[in-house]
Amino acid sequence: MKSSIIITSVLLGSGLSFTLPPADNHSSFHQTSHHTRSKNDGPIGTVYIIVDKSDYELQVYDDKGWYATYPVVFGSSSLDDKQMEGDRKTPEGSFHVISKKLHNKWDRFIMLDYPTRESYAKFNERKKRGEIPASAGIGGGVGIHGTWPHEDYQVDKYKNWTNGCISLKNEDVEEIYNFVPVGTRVTIQK
Repeated sequence: MKSSIIITSVLLGSGLSFTLPPADNHSSFHQTSHHTRSKNDGPIGTVYIIVDKSDYELQVYDDKGWYATYPVVFGSSSLDDKQMEGDRKTPEGSFHVISKKLHNKWDRFIMLDYPTRESYAKFNERKKRGEIPASAGIGGGVGIHGTWPHEDYQVDKYKNWTNGCISLKNEDVEEIYNFVPVGTRVTIQK
């Protein structure tokens, strides 16, 4: 719904009206948000990540609590849980970082251990209920990565473009890559 504001000029005795865009949780002015700690200090102790698909955010926590929040985008425009290979949806659940590498297309790639036992259980249950084809595969290769060179605007515009991965601005994925070790717990939720 659009909001209308009417400004009345007392001196001129006339009215001026204009329309503002609707309030949106996903403003294109979303910035990386850091704790009051120095960015150069980095997280302290054990790091874990929570990805909130509804808010388009990746939050980093450490032994002192919340460290930073980064804007992210996903695969399909549907924020539903991944059903099967090829649906471009981002899986939900508890995962761990299993590898990290520089990537020639997406700057950095932080690989997650999808599919997990929990992922297989959900997948097999969906097959049993007939929600997905019996011949469907579960998929794999899900991770956290940057964007194509010079395409950070995809994140600013909340344009879901991946095949099911989590994408950050390149500067943000570089920062996370430097302090997230293999084994880090990553929770993806809606």
